[in-house]
Amino acid sequence: MELVAALAINGLVWGLIIALIALGLSIIFGLLDIINLAHGDFFMVGTVLTWFVFSSTGNYWIAFLIVPLVGLVLGALVERAVIQPIRGMAALSIAATFGLSIIIQETVRATYGATPKRILPPIEGTMPLFGLEYDLYRVFAAIVAVLAIAGFFLFLHRTKLGTWMRAVRFDRETALAMGVPATNVYIFTFAIGFAMAALGGVVAAPITTVEFQTGVDVLPFCFMAVIIGGLGNLPGTVAAAVLLAVTEGIVTSFTDPTVARITSLCLMCAVLIFRPHGLFQGATR
Repeated sequence: MELVAALAINGLVWGLIIALIALGLSIIFGLLDIINLAHGDFFMVGTVLTWFVFSSTGNYWIAFLIVPLVGLVLGALVERAVIQPIRGMAALSIAATFGLSIIIQETVRATYGATPKRILPPIEGTMPLFGLEYDLYRVFAAIVAVLAIAGFFLFLHRTKLGTWMRAVRFDRETALAMGVPATNVYIFTFAIGFAMAALGGVVAAPITTVEFQTGVDVLPFCFMAVIIGGLGNLPGTVAAAVLLAVTEGIVTSFTDPTVARITSLCLMCAVLIFRPHGLFQGATR
């Protein structure tokens, strides 16, 4: 039972990190109608930049502060250079972001190398949790993810820019008529999506390996969370990410990780068949 509990808690922690990344994917799709196949690589860029800053300065916390801001700037640049010319063409976005994914991976591989690397957790020790001695850094990672997710929803519902984002999402023409700068909203939306993925990379870097293909496994998980949670439903995306990760953690305690991932895919297929709009139907307003 201790193994089951440990894997379930690990799944919860990973699910919260995935929820943070998947939220970025969801807002990009919901507002820009962009199927972003490079989103997992945004997460990977976060992990690699964290390793670079950590190896250069010996201080993880500098990376914790800097990398999300770098992600915000990179996201704005990518939106202007890659996304803006194909805005409104969802099918073309698949090809464009797939190409972007390859470019990012190969650029990182050429500059960083193909050998996986590890970052030691900046917080050592354990704490009692549900009868287990659980790693303190993983608890910290879960808290950061929860605070970041809560902060994003507060921003979305309590700030003018967040209101503009929701307005453009649900009625672009009326928002434009009311003077909302839609182009700037698009740029910021993509930028914040990149920054959220990069923050997920910063938090996950001491937990996972750091390499140029780190995002390959993350991307399908994020898409499953978005689909199961309901397209456009941001709270549903968070709930689905946690549900999937905890489920995989529990299943892994009885069998191998491949079967656990098959279980998640079967759940997604069942949702698509019986609730094609997701378990949590409806978009966040």
